[in-house]
Amino acid sequence: MVSITACSIVAALHSKKEDEYFTMSSDDGEMENQAELEEKTRLINQVLELQHTLEDLSSRVDGVKEENLKLKSENQVLGQYIENLMSASSVFQTTDTKSKRK
Repeated sequence: MVSITACSIVAALHSKKEDEYFTMSSDDGEMENQAELEEKTRLINQVLELQHTLEDLSSRVDGVKEENLKLKSENQVLGQYIENLMSASSVFQTTDTKSKRK
């Protein structure tokens, strides 16, 4: 699972934002900071969306694995049933061709 949380991303961006704010001039810096903040917000939202997608896909994979195990088990039961039917039927019994020819 993804270990990056939205809170850790926001906290890291917030501290970086504070450092950048004090080093820029107020007029140009505010517009640049606003654009950077919007881009960072967009990226955070994209990361969160991808996390949810990953969680959904992981759930689907788990469901498919469970279904696969169930079907394998059913196939084993059916295979054993067919083998038992074949062994009980005279049609599928091996015959000794030498004894019939004599």
